[in-house]
This record gives sequence, C-alpha cells and structure tokens, in this order.
Amino acid sequence: MDILKKVHREITPLSPEDSFLVFDRIKNDFDFPIHFHPEYELNFISNGKGVKRVVGDSVEVIDDVELVLVGPNLHHGWLTHDCKSEAIHEVTIQFHENLLNKELLSRKIMKSIKDMFERSIHGILFSKKTAAEIGERLGQVSKLDGMDYFLELVSILHDLANSRNQRLLSTYTVNRDNFENSDKIKIVYEFVQDNFEKKISLSEVAELVNMSNVSFNRFMKKRTGKTFVDYVNDVRIGYASMWLLEKDMSISEIAFNSGFNNIANFNRVFKKLKNCTPSQYKNEFSGIKRIL
Repeated sequence: MDILKKVHREITPLSPEDSFLVFDRIKNDFDFPIHFHPEYELNFISNGKGVKRVVGDSVEVIDDVELVLVGPNLHHGWLTHDCKSEAIHEVTIQFHENLLNKELLSRKIMKSIKDMFERSIHGILFSKKTAAEIGERLGQVSKLDGMDYFLELVSILHDLANSRNQRLLSTYTVNRDNFENSDKIKIVYEFVQDNFEKKISLSEVAELVNMSNVSFNRFMKKRTGKTFVDYVNDVRIGYASMWLLEKDMSISEIAFNSGFNNIANFNRVFKKLKNCTPSQYKNEFSGIKRIL
C-alpha cells in the first residue's frame, strides 16, 4: 500500500511537565503524513465525509462524524481522499503514555479507562452517537484552564471507556520493544527542545549519540522522514506558530526567540512549511492550539 511506504515518527512538542496538547481547527484538507508517536491520541472529526482513515492495517473511508483513540506507537493518519468539505472540524488531543500512572490505573474506579487504554493498541472507533456527544464537549475543552481542563478530559476518557458499540480497528498490535534507537531519538528530542533558540550544529548532536555526521543524518531521515536541519526547523516553526497565536510579540521577536538569526530566513522557512507568511498565519488561523 503506497500510503504506508513512508511512516514517520512524529515528535510532539509535549514536554515531560505538560499534560495534554490540544489542536482545535477548521481545515479543508489533511496534509500530515502517516505517522506514529509514543503518546495517546484522541481524534474527533466532523464534516469529514469521504476522508480516508488509516490506523494500523485498517483503512476506511469515514462518515461525516467520527471519534478515534489511537494507542502509543500505532501508526495512523487521515487523508483528504474524496472529502469535498471546505470546513472540516478536527479536534486532536495528545497525552503522555504515563499521564495516568500504573498505580492510579490499578484502582477499581479506573478499571474501565485502564481496559480502554489496553484496547487502544489496536485503535478504537467509537459509535457515531458517542462521537457526536463527546465532540460537543471536546469543542469546549480547549476553552478551559488548569485543573478544570484536566478533570474534564479525565471525565471524557471515563465516559468513552464506558460507552457502547466500540470497535477495534487494527488487527495487529505494536511491539513496543521494536522501536530501534528510541533512546537516541529521545536524546535528540530533548537536546533540540532545550536548545532550539540557539545555533545547533549537526556535528554536536551527532556526537551526543555517538554517530558520524553522515550516519546521524541518515538515522534522522529514517526515523522522522526529515534531515536534521529540517527537523530543527520544524521544531522552531512549531514554537513560532504557537507564539504567533498565543503571545503578544512582534514577528521579529518570535523569529529571534525561535532560533532564527534573521527575519528573511524565518519568513522563507515559515512559508515553506506553512504555505503562508507569519503575518498571514497570525491573521487567518481560525483554530486553537494549546499546551497545558
């Protein structure tokens, strides 16, 4: 299957101190490649009739509304396919695999959530009725703050775990011990997260993971689908995009704070990755992105 030939390892911007990452956006297509990551992902879509969903070895065309929970490291993605909608509503929530630790999940009151997490290694499609009901709550959750946000999402997980007519999607599960060099990816990820605002050379990061420059670049290409330079630029533009929406900073301040030493280079890389200028992105973006 051509769409599965290049499965990318996504490195999300969640730090160990964060709880959830939420995207709430209106869009007219899906352009992110099939990917996997160690975080759980809850994905709600409305006005998406004709979109193609890929979760593990399950490939299906969706109806207008759906809600899916994807477990850690299971590859997944949504493709525009035959969808004609100009206003697809997507809410994506990602959270750490250990957000609710084993001790908490071992309590009787958490059993249904624990069982759901175990099933999610196949990917879980919830009923259309559940998707519609929970979708309304997900549409409000990005407006909450702090503990209210956390408690509402745990409540949503509880209601999903106890909902009727769930369906497992993928027939195979992920071998969690089969992610070669995951420790090296973690080292790279943590270093870039801590230093993206500074000048980072390929050589210093290659040395961190005891690899030659050529081997390291090949390793990054295989694990992320990008060269190291492109990966660093992705991280920088990711932060810049978030700050454009959430902070009262000038574009030149954001460019400098995200690691670009001149505004022209920042604008060029931003437009390449986002297909618009930073000012257009700030003015026209119709969704919400928050990390809590």
